[in-house]
Amino acid sequence: MLTSVLAMAHHAIADVLGDGDLAVDATLGNGHDTLFLAERVGPTGHVLGFDVQAAALTQTRRRLEAHGVADRVTLVQAGHESLDAHIAADRPIQAVMFNLGYLPGADKATVTRPATTLAALESACALLAVGGRISIVVYVGHEGGAAEADAVAGFLQSVDQRSFQVIRYDFINQKNTPPYLFLLEKLKPYHS
Repeated sequence: MLTSVLAMAHHAIADVLGDGDLAVDATLGNGHDTLFLAERVGPTGHVLGFDVQAAALTQTRRRLEAHGVADRVTLVQAGHESLDAHIAADRPIQAVMFNLGYLPGADKATVTRPATTLAALESACALLAVGGRISIVVYVGHEGGAAEADAVAGFLQSVDQRSFQVIRYDFINQKNTPPYLFLLEKLKPYHS
C-alpha cells in the first residue's frame, strides 16, 4: 500500500539520520516530527526546533517530555528563517523537516509565508551535510497556501541539479487539495 506524504517524509529522513546527528524541525506544529527526529538522533545527537507560536513550543515540549527525549532538543520561539543564526556553520545539519501552513487546532491566520520559507530553505540548503535531506510537506488548501507552494516549487526548480536531487511525491486522485511532499538530497556543496 502507498504511504501518506507524512509517512514518506519520515521514511526518507530515517534513511539518512542516525545517532549523533544534528537535525532541524523548521515548523514544530504539534511536535510529531520533532519527536521523530529526537528519537532518530539518539542520546548523542541534537534537534533544533522552530515555531513562532508559543502554543507549538508548549505542545512539542510536552510530547518530548512524555517520551523522555526533551534533553535532545532545543526549542526556539522564532521563525524558521532565523535557523542560520542558531546553527554553527561548522556543524552540518543531516536533516531538515518542514510542514508548511498553520498549526493544527490553532489560529488559521498564522501561517508560514513564502518570503520566510524561502529564506529558511536557502539557509537549510547551505547548512545541509552532503548526503543529508530536506523534506517539505506543502499544504495548499488554506489562504496563501497555493502561492507559498508555487514559490517553493520555483525555488526547488532553480537549485543546481549537480548539488541536489529534488523529487515531488503526491496523490493525484485525492479530493480537497491534499498535501504533497518535496524531498531534496544534497549531492555536493551548494552555493546560491
